[in-house]
Amino acid sequence: MNASTCLATAILLGASANISQAQGQAQPDHPAVTVHGQTYTPRSILARNMGTEEDQTTAFTPHKIIGTVYYVGTRTLSSFLVATPQGHVLIDSTYERNVPAIQKSVEQLGFKFSDVRILLGNHAHGDHQEGDALVKQLTGAQVMAMAEDVPALQAIKPGGKEHPIDKILHDGDEVRLGGAVLVAHLTPGHTRGCTTWTMKVQEGGRIYDVMFGCSLRPPGVLTPAIVDEFNRSFKLVRVLPCDVQLGDHGAQYNMQEKFAKLRNGGRNPFIEPASCMLEADIEEAMFHAILAEQQ
Repeated sequence: MNASTCLATAILLGASANISQAQGQAQPDHPAVTVHGQTYTPRSILARNMGTEEDQTTAFTPHKIIGTVYYVGTRTLSSFLVATPQGHVLIDSTYERNVPAIQKSVEQLGFKFSDVRILLGNHAHGDHQEGDALVKQLTGAQVMAMAEDVPALQAIKPGGKEHPIDKILHDGDEVRLGGAVLVAHLTPGHTRGCTTWTMKVQEGGRIYDVMFGCSLRPPGVLTPAIVDEFNRSFKLVRVLPCDVQLGDHGAQYNMQEKFAKLRNGGRNPFIEPASCMLEADIEEAMFHAILAEQQ
């Protein structure tokens, strides 16, 4: 066992309680796949995504990614702010207990949390959308959700609070605010309504395509319906325009490494079209390996 595998195992053990709550019971740690020289197992991917409980709840340095898109999440759970003159869009509230940290990050960037007008999400798991009710309570934001994820969202009730859903979205719908246009793409499999968001931003006189990827991580058991969903999603994700790939976990797009480069100056490290399909490559390889094992 090499050092990176040992580290991933240690992280997973430290985070097991929260991972079980957010993602369901741990699945068997096989098969293993090697993608671009790196070997992954189901548990190593989950550990990479979630980190420790401290990682999930400790704010990462808030920062501008590109154009009007900012990171306001924790070390391992992403939350993005799209700022506009008419108010802001927040993508992913994460856990309810993280909302105060997200609010502080928004304010550290010079924005008012109360100016959040729209709350979106990637998919109906607690580690991404448990805080929706509290965000709405604090800001009055309109909560929008993909239709296929509504039942799962309604089951997320921290402290018994009803999960707010003000507008139901469908594949291809556009969410507009203050010149920002976000397009909802249904990419199911991880959840029924897993939503990949795309938008165009301007920086340095150029237009760039930003993709907020939804998790493509397959479950341990693939039903025929889930297989059909993933086949559809992998095909779609690979044709979406992308210059800047983001994700609901920072590790999906090497957030911390790119941020370190950002602090050193020079070209924007988040603009990296060549890496847009890396997460899809990893998860599709795992998907096919799990399917082959089942068969």
